Amino acid sequence: MSENLQTNIYRILEKGQQSISGITRQLKEEGFDTHRLILTGYLRALRDLDKLDEVDIPPSKVYMLVKAIEYPQEDIYSIIGNHLISLDHDARFPVAVYIVSELFERPVFREEFKLMGINPTHIKHCLDLPACVVGESSDKGLKQLRNLITRIAIPSSDPAYHIVKENDEIVQLATHILVEIVKDVVSISGLVPKTKQTKLL
Repeated sequence: MSENLQTNIYRILEKGQQSISGITRQLKEEGFDTHRLILTGYLRALRDLDKLDEVDIPPSKVYMLVKAIEYPQEDIYSIIGNHLISLDHDARFPVAVYIVSELFERPVFREEFKLMGINPTHIKHCLDLPACVVGESSDKGLKQLRNLITRIAIPSSDPAYHIVKENDEIVQLATHILVEIVKDVVSISGLVPKTKQTKLL
């Protein structure tokens, strides 16, 4: 019963936010004659589990589905850049190269690093490090690549960079950043335990 009730509530709220009265009325039309007080407690329980959002719009409380943060598609650089700041300075550039080159399946241009908050001085510093895993691309097709990128303007003199050495630490950091981005973009409430058990009993 509760699973069917929950499914029907979700289906109703997929069409838009509803007050308790509105949900009660629609459920009744579909054969779920649930007392208003029981439904109110059920909705609040779903709210406490982060499965629904509750907004107080006097004289009613309105419920809606928990929605993921919606980022503009063209703002992928800001999304990545906002997460790169959690890393050590020397790791940001190679991790950015790894993530963007994997996403776009091509070398990454200097202009793209600006959009992620990584400036040319930062790039030069990282490239000068003996252990740097990034190198400037000498791909003859860079000119064509610049022309194929239409969402942002890439200067004709812009160099591009790619990963030249395998590095487990960079891959691990990049994976961590990508997981955090997924958590921001997709709601995982109700799937992650509130308190994590540290050992099996």
